[in-house]
Amino acid sequence: MATGPRYKVAFRRRREYRTDYYARKRLLRSGESRAVVRRSNKNVTVQFIDFDMDGDNVRAAATTRELRKMGWEHSCSSIPAAYLVGYLAGKRALKDGIEYAVLDIGMQNPKYGGVLFAVVKGMADAGLEVPHSEDVLPAEDRIKGKHIDAGIEAAVSSMKKKMEAE
Repeated sequence: MATGPRYKVAFRRRREYRTDYYARKRLLRSGESRAVVRRSNKNVTVQFIDFDMDGDNVRAAATTRELRKMGWEHSCSSIPAAYLVGYLAGKRALKDGIEYAVLDIGMQNPKYGGVLFAVVKGMADAGLEVPHSEDVLPAEDRIKGKHIDAGIEAAVSSMKKKMEAE
């Protein structure tokens, strides 16, 4: 005689490949601020989030849309743009008193030397301590955009100067 289903349906956000609850639980147990990095086809977003029982608190954030307002004319989903948004977010986090953060990339597929790790390089260059391996970071010429166009290198350095002036 049957007593019920023989399978368990996963949580909705897990079925949609939006949340890995086991990884999230480990990150929340650490008690540290999370550096949440999300990318879309056109933009990269970085948020520094602290856990609270009433809901997560965003303490500092930056997105590549803000780079457009600052004068960035190139792609907002490239490695140089990801580096710059990581740098900007790192500067804002330091102003807010965050000195250490744990990387949270969610259900995204990490690629060594890719956009997600360019953000980490930007945060580290801003002075924030984010645990990572040097092997995963993109090469310096890719961060400066030499693989895309010769003019991007000057744009990256001018954007960094604007961010330091803020």
